Amino acid sequence: MYSLNVPVPGAVERRAEELRPALLPFDAVRERRTLVCKRLGESPVGGGRASEAARRDGVARLRERVRSALAGAPAFEARVANVDYFERPASGDAPVVYLAVESPGLRKLHRRLCSTFDPVPGIEGDDYVPHVTLARGGPVEAARRLAEREVEPVTWTVDRLSLWNATYDEAVDEFRLPA
Repeated sequence: MYSLNVPVPGAVERRAEELRPALLPFDAVRERRTLVCKRLGESPVGGGRASEAARRDGVARLRERVRSALAGAPAFEARVANVDYFERPASGDAPVVYLAVESPGLRKLHRRLCSTFDPVPGIEGDDYVPHVTLARGGPVEAARRLAEREVEPVTWTVDRLSLWNATYDEAVDEFRLPA
């Protein structure tokens, strides 16, 4: 799976770490934090038996599609100011506890990318909720308590996006957004 992600700044990482003791009741605590702007789909070439050259060509084509879709997209502000949770996420263990991200610019860019890359039903398009996952699985009451906590806000300028390869858990490219 490939996605276009917003790099999470150090200040947001620190907010997440401050919450770590309260995440102990959850089954899985996220170590690597991400903010997905848009999921782009499976590998640009089919199957695990594709040659390395075919994979490189597929990723090159994906990069160009992303570059075209981002043409002229400006940098934008994002803000984390509270904890929230999905009681019934579209997939995986529930609940999902996260840092909620407020960003009209991110929502606008997501909608723009949905016109090039099909939205994933139930989690993208009108259902898109920008967030940084902290933990999942565990008691809903623990998620409710976390959502009541005060979090010192963090605001930052998003001026780049990363093309993320979830199979290898790594960024394969970066795209700058003009100020």
